[in-house]
Amino acid sequence: MTESLTQAEIERDAARARVTQTLGELQDRLNPRTLARNAARDLTEAGSVIADKGAHTLKRNPGAVAGATAVAGLFLARHRIAGLFRRRSRDQIDPDGIL
Repeated sequence: MTESLTQAEIERDAARARVTQTLGELQDRLNPRTLARNAARDLTEAGSVIADKGAHTLKRNPGAVAGATAVAGLFLARHRIAGLFRRRSRDQIDPDGIL
């Protein structure tokens, strides 16, 4: 009986040690700094992959990439471009209504 009690206490202590170790590992994994560090590392890796794929695409199709960039630039500047034409047409009109 004493041996089985001693064995049960040893097993209990081993189980307690495993639970304590598991809790410590979970605390490390769920630490906000660790989560932020892992997220930043993952984003950096994803950004590198995207940059590599973009560079490869640029090398294969430089004309298409230049055209897409020009279209995107024109789209983003559409209000300024329209404003230039509006100002120009107003400047050409004479206050008396004579061109």
